[in-house]
Amino acid sequence: MQLFRLSNRERNENSRRIWALWEIAYTCVDFGAALCFTVGSVLFFWKQYETAAIWFFTVGSVLFMAKPSIRLIRELHLLAMGDDDDLARRLRG
Repeated sequence: MQLFRLSNRERNENSRRIWALWEIAYTCVDFGAALCFTVGSVLFFWKQYETAAIWFFTVGSVLFMAKPSIRLIRELHLLAMGDDDDLARRLRG
């Protein structure tokens, strides 16, 4: 098995559920990052909110940085699930 293969998430009902849960987390982080950048951009219109805008951009950047981490963790999780399936098959026969 390899990382980032469609077959990893389509293996069984449990792998589809795990993939969907991680995809929801990814989408929430993506939405949060976009929201932070939008709010930060709007706040830059007023000088008194410049510090808050910088913080929104910083948080948005951290969220964007988390996105590939979520994808990698999801794929490692699915890959580990496949190892259990392979082990069970080897023990049976």
